[in-house]
Amino acid sequence: MAATGTSLFHSNLYPLFHRDSTSLSLGKFISTPISISTWRLAEQAPNPATKLRRLQKRGEVEAVAAAMYEDPVVGRKSLKEYLERSKDLIIRSDGGPPRWFTPLECGPSSINSPLLLFLPGIIDSGLGLIKQHHRLGKIFEIWCLHTPVMDRTPFTELVKLVERTIRSQNHLSPNRPIYLVGESCGGCLALAVAACSPDIDLVLILANPATSFSHSQLQLFMTLLDIMPDLLPRGLPNMLRLMTGDPLRMMMDSLLEGLSLQQTVGELSQDLLAISSYLSILPDVYPRETLGWKLQMLKSASSVSNSRLHAVKAQTLILLSERDQLLPSQDEGEKLRRALPKCEIRKFNESGHFLFLEDSIDLVTIIKGAGFYRCGKYKDYVSDYMPPTPTEFNKIYAESRWINAVISPVMLSTLEDGKIVRGLAGIPSEGPVLLVGYHMLLGLEVVPLVTKIYLERNILVRGLAHPMMFIKHKQGRLPDLSQFDTLRMMGAVPVSGINFYKLFSSKSHVLLYPGGMREALHRKGEEYKLIWPEQSEFVRMAARFGAKIIPFGAVGEDDISELAFDYNDLMKIPYFKAEIRELTNEAVKLRTNDYGEVANQDVHFPGILPKFPGRFYYYFGKPIKTEGRGQELRDRDKSHELYLQVKTEIQRCIGYLKEKRENDPYRNLLSRLIYQTTHGFSAEVPAFEL
Repeated sequence: MAATGTSLFHSNLYPLFHRDSTSLSLGKFISTPISISTWRLAEQAPNPATKLRRLQKRGEVEAVAAAMYEDPVVGRKSLKEYLERSKDLIIRSDGGPPRWFTPLECGPSSINSPLLLFLPGIIDSGLGLIKQHHRLGKIFEIWCLHTPVMDRTPFTELVKLVERTIRSQNHLSPNRPIYLVGESCGGCLALAVAACSPDIDLVLILANPATSFSHSQLQLFMTLLDIMPDLLPRGLPNMLRLMTGDPLRMMMDSLLEGLSLQQTVGELSQDLLAISSYLSILPDVYPRETLGWKLQMLKSASSVSNSRLHAVKAQTLILLSERDQLLPSQDEGEKLRRALPKCEIRKFNESGHFLFLEDSIDLVTIIKGAGFYRCGKYKDYVSDYMPPTPTEFNKIYAESRWINAVISPVMLSTLEDGKIVRGLAGIPSEGPVLLVGYHMLLGLEVVPLVTKIYLERNILVRGLAHPMMFIKHKQGRLPDLSQFDTLRMMGAVPVSGINFYKLFSSKSHVLLYPGGMREALHRKGEEYKLIWPEQSEFVRMAARFGAKIIPFGAVGEDDISELAFDYNDLMKIPYFKAEIRELTNEAVKLRTNDYGEVANQDVHFPGILPKFPGRFYYYFGKPIKTEGRGQELRDRDKSHELYLQVKTEIQRCIGYLKEKRENDPYRNLLSRLIYQTTHGFSAEVPAFEL
């Protein structure tokens, strides 16, 4: 993005971010240019690992970090770089008023990408997102606010400056949302701006907002600074050392990422030296009067933003650090969630105040998981979706690894010629494809199914899910939306006709459970019973796009748990009956026009007794082609006939698995552990003969 054409930008900032013109703009501040021929060769690689090997073979050692640009862990920007560049920016600053700068030479890949304005804290020069710049720069146009150290612009004037900016940009692109990412004091600024601009489409992302200033240690520090000026040389460095977080945890995180102990210690040593160098200039840069003014502005920011919370209508995501030693962020987050109408929270139990500088924090991943990324006025769950990167998927798979280890899923599929094979070779690579199956109790089969297909076939299955996983009309007793971040990352969308249509239009692999929530919350004696509606709409939709329908069965819920208290039992107890009514009233209503058991959408949490774990089994039947049958399947009788065929095939798959698992010598967890003890814990455990 060029700096010309707007008076908000200040050209003197650009040399700090300049890179040699022969270097490719990868968002990394690399010291050795990468040749064009080498990069073109690497770009043809099918994945980041192959790209890395090709660069290494060409001797471009310095390009290794750039080759892994998809990965926020490898080639990470260190705290040392942030401190050095902040020090350089402070020293070289020519003073003047606050102004915007862009940290990247090139903008996002799409001209429709939203604008992101970063609003830093009182001691941040505007580089607080430095570790996030490259990944954010792929999906946002980024502007960062820089306020020179000696500037004395009041908080209310900063509010006006940001408001002028968003109104100007909204006038240029009225359908493009504007993201305000505010950290600490910047969070107060974002809230105040949003309160003044309810007519602008804003999305707020606030990291440990300083609205809790009056209850923080900073309030005490400000008071002591007035009566004990000599406190500054000791107090300020101690306060800023909180940037480093927990050195032991930082070391353990690095070791878990695969870095050697020597490399880890070396990086931490460099960070600590940079911190010492940075702290050495602070008493000169922030004399008592300057620091006092900054703290006074923080107090004003907190007061102003709190007084305007009632006027904030923007969609808001608040990021809270449990180990924030400057502000009581956890308590403040709950207060803000109650005060703001469209507010969600994500908590980070091991993080400190300066959240965006931590290696474990990836803001893009957080935004994607929370479902907060959109390019227009309304979120499009198909066009706005971004598949997980290799690093994101590896983390998701690692978090569910214990589930896969316990249930050791067996996957069977059917080839075009009808042959049953172990594995997922029978699932077509090209979409559109519709996977239709049975929903186990509480949907226990979903995560292993989706992750296994992605891991083995590199096919992303987009599940049609209940809307309560995406939106809460009010705070209550329903599960927090953060519990569904993983499913959203893996492509789940709210079930609706329009989303169904868009997924097929994009030739996606779609996962559908016609039994929905009623089937997932079945009663005693209903294990493996299909509770489907009478309508056969999914058949006509599949035929319209020529999609292949793959019926599948999944069994194993009765091998890991026993349903002790079901819906009927709970409804006999007044307390639980009232709770069910409350939960149901909170949830989005579905199937209001249906009748029969499938129309019973009462939300409840059944009582379950765990069993010594058995095993999960999946069987994907032979693909049913609908291509060329669009006209035929418009007939309701014909479409209903195919609907019943799919249902019958799923029941056959379930019956096949229930019979076959009786001959599996490794159905019990103990037998599988004994097998892996002798063959290695990474060995695939066999099952029954096909």
